[in-house]
Amino acid sequence: MKTIDFTIVSGGVAAASGFVANGCKSGIKASGNLDLALLYSETACTAAGAFTTNRVRAACVSANEALLPSNSIHAIICNAGNANACTGARGDRDVVTTRESVGKALNVPADSVLAASTGVIGEFLPIEKIETAVPALAKSLSREGADTFAKSIMTTDTVQKEYAIEVTLSGGTIRLGGCCKGAGMIHPNMATMLCYVTTDAAIDSHDLNRLHKRTVDMTYNNLTIDGDTSTNDMVLILANGTSGVTVSSEEDLGVFKAALFEVYNVLCAKIAEDGEGATKRVEVNVYNGKDFADCKKAAKAVANSNLVKCAMFGNDPNWGRILCACGYSGAEFAPDAIEVILAGVPVYQNGGPAKFDAPELSKKLDSPVVKVDIDLGHKTEIHAVAHTCDFSYDYVKINAEYHT
Repeated sequence: MKTIDFTIVSGGVAAASGFVANGCKSGIKASGNLDLALLYSETACTAAGAFTTNRVRAACVSANEALLPSNSIHAIICNAGNANACTGARGDRDVVTTRESVGKALNVPADSVLAASTGVIGEFLPIEKIETAVPALAKSLSREGADTFAKSIMTTDTVQKEYAIEVTLSGGTIRLGGCCKGAGMIHPNMATMLCYVTTDAAIDSHDLNRLHKRTVDMTYNNLTIDGDTSTNDMVLILANGTSGVTVSSEEDLGVFKAALFEVYNVLCAKIAEDGEGATKRVEVNVYNGKDFADCKKAAKAVANSNLVKCAMFGNDPNWGRILCACGYSGAEFAPDAIEVILAGVPVYQNGGPAKFDAPELSKKLDSPVVKVDIDLGHKTEIHAVAHTCDFSYDYVKINAEYHT
């Protein structure tokens, strides 16, 4: 991945110029918490999306996929507390009604509105509540509303998740910003996971779609909390071009892709850090695979291993579980060439266990972030990263009580 210089900025999904957002309490959630969010650009956006590969998918997923990529998207509406999944023909109609309500309130075509939902599967949307709330929500949009937008899409999340950067291209400076939600049912194959990213760069929809899908594959598809791929996963990106900076040359496209990776990768880390019941984030870096696909296979296998995740919760330097996961991942490597480094301490190298102080390493594992570094020994300088968290007692408690 190309190395770039960038500056972290505030503003989340409204950090880029021309975007406004907000959220509100529409009454979908029984708790009375924020549950409806709206993002808008007066200037039509090129847009792209990546979606769950689960064959059981929410109505909004299929509706958005039919619209993208596009050159004419203005808004995203998202409700929390109800997934609108497995709701048949009524679910499809409710998506249309939601988009029409937003289109009317913003005076834009309904097919320029993308819709998303997250929450409990198998319950009908209280569509009347959404229709009632949309007009006031549309009138309250502002750049400062990005904070409330991020809060309004949360379900079991304990914190809002936002990130934005500024980067310079040959034609000037652009911004990319985003927010996401997700804490459980996370194992994207494009978990419950929703992510929205905006940029004020001008970029062709074909290029945006290509770079978006490639970067999603390098980031969100390497994220796992519990191995469950949700019915509602989506990652959407909107580019409104209001910066006046066009991304078209190979050099600028490379910088833009690296900027996308930075934003997507950090948002992934925020999801892993907030995994249901998690006490720590675990970052798995795999180097020197035969190719990127092999690095990714090994990284995902380790990140998704319940035994590794349980060991992380117990601060147990059980490197055998890491090596085992690499072995069944399908990645090609020689057992005597692989090296495993846990929390900065070599634990396996040269075909056998390395000498280390187990009690001292256990103390190192008792940290908010634990890094697992694996060298597959091919000397290719290829790298993949996967994000996950530990498995704690609380994960079972949260999910045992989620519906009730």
